[in-house]
Amino acid sequence: MILLLKPNADSRQVDSVKAWLRGQGVEPREVIGSEATIIGLIGDTSRIDVELLQSLDVIESVKRIQEPYKSANRKFHPDDTIVTIGEVKVGGGGFTIIAGPCSVESEAQVTDIAWRVKSGGADMLRGGAFKPRTSPYAFQGLRETGIDYLLHAKAETGLPVVTEIMDINHLDLYEHVDVIQVGARNMQNFELLKELGATRKPILLKRGLANTVDELLMSAEYVLAGGNAQVILCERGIRTFETQTRNTLDLSAVPVLREKTHLPVIVDPSHAVGVARWVPALSMAAAAVGADGLIVEVHNDPPHALCDGAQSLTPEVFCALADRLRQMHALGAAPTAHPRRREGALRALATLN
Repeated sequence: MILLLKPNADSRQVDSVKAWLRGQGVEPREVIGSEATIIGLIGDTSRIDVELLQSLDVIESVKRIQEPYKSANRKFHPDDTIVTIGEVKVGGGGFTIIAGPCSVESEAQVTDIAWRVKSGGADMLRGGAFKPRTSPYAFQGLRETGIDYLLHAKAETGLPVVTEIMDINHLDLYEHVDVIQVGARNMQNFELLKELGATRKPILLKRGLANTVDELLMSAEYVLAGGNAQVILCERGIRTFETQTRNTLDLSAVPVLREKTHLPVIVDPSHAVGVARWVPALSMAAAAVGADGLIVEVHNDPPHALCDGAQSLTPEVFCALADRLRQMHALGAAPTAHPRRREGALRALATLN
């Protein structure tokens, strides 16, 4: 349920209403937007007397909402959330690029890649220390040592670090990690999400292999409900009957999510398509539909990568792609731009070869 307050509502009356609502067993959360102030009610609102609320001097209107996710819902939080990681901001009109290897293989490898993606314009460094693999015989990552190597690369280059967590018992190892990634296989690991909600670190939450948009938002709700408002959503492809690509990148999820939630949305084209030569095209498409950024895999020697070399860009290809993406975003191709500016930007894409 959402209560729209009247302009210049008396603050003492508003406080009284919120106190009464708490007495009814719901938690009121006041959100001051650029155009209006609302109070979102968290909890069981079935017993709340709507007519009584509508009769109050400070209430403009009352609206019940059907979606089970409240904190992630744009109706509760009209303005975009911006997740800040050091000097990097994700959301709010910018375009953030996260790049690095699928797996950390050595200190020299990840540091070399970090310098090279930074030179190309990457804002953050990604790299897997713990790797969930379909086969128990595949490379599982360097674990704690991998995190140490990532932090060394961070110290050398200044790039904030993004890496995946698989077990909440490993949380202490992530003290100096900037963004904790929850992979597709753990999107519905609710106990893990609850614990991450108790942290105050930014969480990058990837959509599961066969999960709906609403299920992704419900998973985000677990983190938000725990008090951690720093959540970034990631579309990384879903499992369909198509076999030509590793997964099917659901780009339609980006505008849908931007309408449904205030949380920033980025795209992972590498895991979606699984073939490096198709990653640039999908990256451009992600920017065109309004994504807040990308997370892409870059390796300095893809043929000899220990994990997912086939989908990894070389640093040279990444640098060229990043430059095109910056040009595209500067032209205002994202759906949030003015329609005339967007049309001009989309016509100009043909020149970004």
